[in-house]
Amino acid sequence: MARPRKFDEVRAVDAAMEAFWAAGYEATSTQDLCDATGLGRSSIYNTFKSKHDLFERALARYMERKNGELTEFLDDDTRTARQKLRGILQRIIDEEFTRHPDGRGCLVVNTAIEVASHDAPVAATLERDYGVRLELVRAVIERGQRDGDIAADRDSRTLAHLLIAAIGGIRVSARAGVDRAALESVADATLTAF
Repeated sequence: MARPRKFDEVRAVDAAMEAFWAAGYEATSTQDLCDATGLGRSSIYNTFKSKHDLFERALARYMERKNGELTEFLDDDTRTARQKLRGILQRIIDEEFTRHPDGRGCLVVNTAIEVASHDAPVAATLERDYGVRLELVRAVIERGQRDGDIAADRDSRTLAHLLIAAIGGIRVSARAGVDRAALESVADATLTAF
Protein backbone atom coordinates (compact mmCIF):
# COMPACT_ATOMS: atom_id res chain seq x y z
CA MET A 1 0.00 0.00 0.00
CA ALA A 2 1.38 3.39 -1.02
CA ARG A 3 2.01 5.95 1.67
CA PRO A 4 -0.10 9.11 1.40
CA ARG A 5 1.69 12.31 0.47
CA LYS A 6 2.40 14.59 3.40
CA PHE A 7 2.78 17.80 1.48
CA ASP A 8 0.67 20.20 -0.55
CA GLU A 9 1.47 19.56 -4.20
CA VAL A 10 0.07 22.92 -5.34
CA ARG A 11 2.25 24.74 -2.83
CA ALA A 12 5.28 22.76 -4.02
CA VAL A 13 4.59 23.71 -7.65
CA ASP A 14 4.20 27.36 -6.64
CA ALA A 15 7.51 27.26 -4.77
CA ALA A 16 9.23 25.61 -7.74
CA MET A 17 7.72 28.25 -10.02
CA GLU A 18 9.31 30.97 -7.90
CA ALA A 19 12.68 29.18 -8.05
CA PHE A 20 12.59 28.75 -11.83
CA TRP A 21 11.35 32.31 -12.25
CA ALA A 22 14.19 33.72 -10.18
CA ALA A 23 17.06 31.73 -11.70
CA GLY A 24 15.85 30.20 -14.97
CA TYR A 25 15.48 26.57 -15.93
CA GLU A 26 19.13 25.63 -16.46
CA ALA A 27 20.47 27.44 -13.40
CA THR A 28 17.89 25.92 -11.03
CA SER A 29 19.35 22.74 -9.58
CA THR A 30 17.51 19.88 -7.96
CA GLN A 31 18.91 21.08 -4.65
CA ASP A 32 17.49 24.54 -5.33
CA LEU A 33 14.10 22.90 -5.87
CA CYS A 34 14.46 20.92 -2.64
CA ASP A 35 15.31 24.12 -0.78
CA ALA A 36 12.42 26.03 -2.37
CA THR A 37 9.77 23.37 -1.84
CA GLY A 38 11.03 21.95 1.43
CA LEU A 39 10.89 18.48 -0.13
CA GLY A 40 13.58 15.86 -0.37
CA ARG A 41 14.88 14.60 -3.70
CA SER A 42 12.91 11.38 -3.46
CA SER A 43 9.65 13.26 -2.88
CA ILE A 44 10.33 15.52 -5.84
CA TYR A 45 11.15 12.64 -8.18
CA ASN A 46 8.35 10.39 -6.90
CA THR A 47 5.81 13.14 -7.41
CA PHE A 48 7.08 15.06 -10.42
CA LYS A 49 9.23 12.43 -12.17
CA SER A 50 11.90 14.92 -13.27
CA LYS A 51 13.09 18.49 -13.06
CA HIS A 52 11.61 19.02 -16.52
CA ASP A 53 8.20 17.70 -15.47
CA LEU A 54 8.19 20.00 -12.45
CA PHE A 55 9.24 22.91 -14.67
CA GLU A 56 6.39 22.23 -17.08
CA ARG A 57 3.93 22.15 -14.19
CA ALA A 58 5.38 25.37 -12.74
CA LEU A 59 5.23 27.09 -16.15
CA ALA A 60 1.61 25.99 -16.61
CA ARG A 61 0.78 27.34 -13.15
CA TYR A 62 2.41 30.68 -13.99
CA MET A 63 0.49 30.91 -17.27
CA GLU A 64 -2.77 30.05 -15.53
CA ARG A 65 -2.20 32.77 -12.95
CA LYS A 66 -1.11 35.44 -15.44
CA ASN A 67 -3.90 34.68 -17.91
CA GLY A 68 -6.40 34.80 -15.05
CA GLU A 69 -5.10 38.23 -14.06
CA LEU A 70 -5.27 39.40 -17.68
CA THR A 71 -8.82 38.10 -18.12
CA GLU A 72 -9.95 39.82 -14.93
CA PHE A 73 -8.35 43.10 -16.02
CA LEU A 74 -9.88 42.95 -19.51
CA ASP A 75 -13.34 42.07 -18.19
CA ASP A 76 -13.57 45.40 -16.35
CA ASP A 77 -16.27 47.29 -18.25
CA THR A 78 -15.48 50.62 -16.62
CA ARG A 79 -12.63 51.19 -19.11
CA THR A 80 -12.67 51.68 -22.85
CA ALA A 81 -10.81 49.22 -25.05
CA ARG A 82 -7.99 51.72 -25.58
CA GLN A 83 -7.71 52.28 -21.81
CA LYS A 84 -7.55 48.53 -21.27
CA LEU A 85 -4.77 48.09 -23.84
CA ARG A 86 -2.76 51.00 -22.43
CA GLY A 87 -3.43 49.59 -18.97
CA ILE A 88 -1.93 46.25 -19.98
CA LEU A 89 1.25 47.98 -21.11
CA GLN A 90 1.34 50.05 -17.93
CA ARG A 91 0.98 46.96 -15.77
CA ILE A 92 3.98 45.41 -17.54
CA ILE A 93 6.08 48.52 -16.99
CA ASP A 94 5.03 48.66 -13.34
CA GLU A 95 5.88 44.98 -12.86
CA GLU A 96 9.34 45.48 -14.29
CA PHE A 97 10.14 48.48 -12.10
CA THR A 98 8.07 47.94 -8.96
CA ARG A 99 6.87 44.39 -8.43
CA HIS A 100 10.01 42.72 -9.76
CA PRO A 101 12.91 45.12 -9.30
CA ASP A 102 15.13 42.04 -8.97
CA GLY A 103 15.07 41.83 -12.77
CA ARG A 104 13.43 38.42 -13.04
CA GLY A 105 10.94 39.71 -15.58
CA CYS A 106 8.36 37.27 -16.92
CA LEU A 107 8.69 33.50 -16.71
CA VAL A 108 7.05 33.10 -20.14
CA VAL A 109 9.44 35.54 -21.84
CA ASN A 110 12.41 34.07 -19.98
CA THR A 111 11.40 30.56 -21.03
CA ALA A 112 10.93 31.61 -24.65
CA ILE A 113 14.46 32.99 -24.68
CA GLU A 114 16.19 30.27 -22.64
CA VAL A 115 14.36 27.01 -23.34
CA ALA A 116 11.97 27.07 -26.29
CA SER A 117 14.53 26.78 -29.09
CA HIS A 118 15.70 23.35 -27.90
CA ASP A 119 12.63 21.96 -26.13
CA ALA A 120 9.67 21.15 -28.40
CA PRO A 121 7.15 20.40 -25.62
CA VAL A 122 7.89 23.70 -23.90
CA ALA A 123 7.76 25.53 -27.23
CA ALA A 124 4.33 24.01 -27.88
CA THR A 125 3.14 25.12 -24.44
CA LEU A 126 4.36 28.65 -25.12
CA GLU A 127 2.61 28.66 -28.49
CA ARG A 128 -0.70 27.60 -26.91
CA ASP A 129 -0.33 30.26 -24.22
CA TYR A 130 0.39 32.89 -26.85
CA GLY A 131 -2.79 31.88 -28.65
CA VAL A 132 -4.84 32.33 -25.48
CA ARG A 133 -3.46 35.81 -24.89
CA LEU A 134 -3.84 36.72 -28.56
CA GLU A 135 -7.54 35.89 -28.50
CA LEU A 136 -8.12 37.77 -25.23
CA VAL A 137 -6.50 40.90 -26.64
CA ARG A 138 -8.14 40.53 -30.05
CA ALA A 139 -11.60 40.36 -28.44
CA VAL A 140 -10.94 43.67 -26.66
CA ILE A 141 -9.70 45.26 -29.88
CA GLU A 142 -12.77 44.11 -31.79
CA ARG A 143 -15.03 45.45 -29.05
CA GLY A 144 -13.17 48.75 -29.28
CA GLN A 145 -13.62 48.79 -33.04
CA ARG A 146 -17.37 48.26 -32.67
CA ASP A 147 -17.51 51.05 -30.06
CA GLY A 148 -15.46 53.45 -32.20
CA ASP A 149 -12.58 53.56 -29.71
CA ILE A 150 -10.15 51.77 -32.05
CA ALA A 151 -9.81 52.32 -35.80
CA ALA A 152 -12.19 49.94 -37.57
CA ASP A 153 -10.01 49.72 -40.71
CA ARG A 154 -7.16 47.92 -38.87
CA ASP A 155 -6.81 44.16 -38.68
CA SER A 156 -7.63 43.14 -35.10
CA ARG A 157 -5.36 40.10 -35.18
CA THR A 158 -2.38 42.14 -36.37
CA LEU A 159 -3.01 44.72 -33.66
CA ALA A 160 -3.20 41.97 -31.05
CA HIS A 161 0.15 40.59 -32.28
CA LEU A 162 1.58 44.12 -32.09
CA LEU A 163 0.48 44.58 -28.49
CA ILE A 164 1.95 41.22 -27.44
CA ALA A 165 5.18 42.00 -29.27
CA ALA A 166 5.33 45.38 -27.49
CA ILE A 167 4.87 43.62 -24.15
CA GLY A 168 7.77 41.26 -24.87
CA GLY A 169 9.90 44.14 -26.10
CA ILE A 170 9.17 46.22 -23.02
CA ARG A 171 10.10 43.31 -20.75
CA VAL A 172 13.38 42.61 -22.53
CA SER A 173 14.24 46.31 -22.81
CA ALA A 174 13.65 46.82 -19.09
CA ARG A 175 16.05 43.99 -18.33
CA ALA A 176 18.59 45.61 -20.65
CA GLY A 177 18.45 48.80 -18.57
CA VAL A 178 16.03 50.98 -20.53
CA ASP A 179 14.43 53.44 -18.12
CA ARG A 180 10.76 53.78 -17.23
CA ALA A 181 10.24 57.03 -19.15
CA ALA A 182 11.47 55.49 -22.40
CA LEU A 183 9.22 52.47 -21.93
CA GLU A 184 6.23 54.72 -21.18
CA SER A 185 6.93 56.40 -24.52
CA VAL A 186 7.07 53.01 -26.23
CA ALA A 187 3.67 52.14 -24.74
CA ASP A 188 2.19 55.41 -25.97
CA ALA A 189 3.71 54.98 -29.44
CA THR A 190 2.36 51.44 -29.68
CA LEU A 191 -1.17 52.69 -29.16
CA THR A 192 -0.87 55.14 -32.06
CA ALA A 193 -1.23 52.11 -34.35
CA PHE A 194 -4.67 51.53 -32.89
